[in-house]
Amino acid sequence: MNTKVLVSLAMLVGIGAVLHAVVPPILFGMKPDMLLTMMFLGIMLFPNIKNVIVLAIGTGIVSALTTGFPGGQIANMIDKPITALIFFGLFLAIRKFNQSVVSAAVLTAIGTIISGTVFLGSALILFGLPGGASFTALFTTVVLPAGAVNTIVMIVIYPIVQAILKRSKITAPESNSFKG
Repeated sequence: MNTKVLVSLAMLVGIGAVLHAVVPPILFGMKPDMLLTMMFLGIMLFPNIKNVIVLAIGTGIVSALTTGFPGGQIANMIDKPITALIFFGLFLAIRKFNQSVVSAAVLTAIGTIISGTVFLGSALILFGLPGGASFTALFTTVVLPAGAVNTIVMIVIYPIVQAILKRSKITAPESNSFKG
């Protein structure tokens, strides 16, 4: 594994952790998972199964350490690897057809919905949901708004990060990531 890529992935997780700490809660102390956006960005910029696995585990651990959701530690450790692998598969499936910031945004929205579904589903099965809330209520009030926020964040930061990485020559010119 390339050290520059590993450092870049670690920086994305660190940035995601800081964003995760400063984003205010939406409902029942739950907030959009900005670490998820950074994980998606890392997958798109460095699309390699080893990178995806390392990124998923790192993001899961940091999310577990910073969650305010009751039982969220285990739910995050289940959610992040599953979501990362599904997102990676979707990324590989569409990158040959449409490579744009719009595609990155759509993938981010889909990935956030997958993540929220896996997270809430695993929390519901293992611990129950907080405050007696239903899966549908939390999905509607937390997951869907988080998907919108993550999508907007991706639209803004993806072209910027891609340009920085291209100038720093961390990724090869024929990178497998989307073109801006």
